[in-house]
Amino acid sequence: MQIAVLHDRLSPDARADELDTLVQVEAVSAALGRLGHEVFRLPFDLDLPAAAEALRKRSPDFVFNLVESVAGAGSLLHLAPSLLDHLGLRYTGGSAESIFATSNKLLGKKILQGAGIPTPTWLTAEALEDEAVLPIPGTWIVKSVWEHASIGLDEDSVIHEATAEKVAEVLRLRQERWGGEWFAEAFVDGREFNLSLLAGTSGPKVLPPSEILFQGYGEGKPKVVGYRAKWDEASFEYQHTARTFEMGEADGPLLQRLRRFAKSCWALFGLRGYARVDFRVDAEGQPWVLEVNANPCLSPDAGYAASLSRAGIDFDQAVQQILEDVPRRAATRKR
Repeated sequence: MQIAVLHDRLSPDARADELDTLVQVEAVSAALGRLGHEVFRLPFDLDLPAAAEALRKRSPDFVFNLVESVAGAGSLLHLAPSLLDHLGLRYTGGSAESIFATSNKLLGKKILQGAGIPTPTWLTAEALEDEAVLPIPGTWIVKSVWEHASIGLDEDSVIHEATAEKVAEVLRLRQERWGGEWFAEAFVDGREFNLSLLAGTSGPKVLPPSEILFQGYGEGKPKVVGYRAKWDEASFEYQHTARTFEMGEADGPLLQRLRRFAKSCWALFGLRGYARVDFRVDAEGQPWVLEVNANPCLSPDAGYAASLSRAGIDFDQAVQQILEDVPRRAATRKR
């Protein structure tokens, strides 16, 4: 088959997390080639008519959607699957609806909460102006509503002995520095787990759970997987946040709960192909869903590939299973 690999069009000053998109493109394109498919790559940006024309001209059998942001904005991520729906093209990964619902962290948390899946409570800048929500004792962490890859997330995002004034000030500073929308989330100071899922013939398979170990973190250093931990190889955070799949028998019941929650998230958001659910587990052993990732990173050195390897699943086989989970379309392609 002919398959288009759709990906971000990067600016000359692209960040490390943005450049990683090209690593994914190389890995997926190579796997598709080994599987016998004809592959062409297509950068995607805000010039939707140009993208539509290029796709109409080549008329691929499938589109492998690796778009992670549009014009540098995570809030526009849903535009790629929306255009593919408009053109009547079959594509991998999350639908426009599931991409929107999971990339908007506030909407995702509301959906999780409505379904009875535990997620840490949250506050927006607008909510902080309402005296009914005050006081807000405890520890909070400030995050971007839309952006992924831990953009703008570091240990200064964690607010100890929080007050409404402190939280509002950090939200303001983050908005001034990075733009976009920000919110505060109750900080779960505990263990962090990532559960990856891969589509199968009888439903999603939960791959071996991984845990992030915060090695050498002193009592006063917040345990967060921030931007440095993911992208700055020279940083303390990058070198001291190790991934492990080795867990003791005592973790068995907890891991079973995490698997159930991960499958529930897959069904709740209508995910397909592949996904990842990120958790924190508090001191009482209660899991909390931090985030649902509809199209997680497929770079060979990323967590998803590590989970595949741990499960004994070849990367090419996983790409094939992702393709096989693309739904058939009844609509006629729009020309």
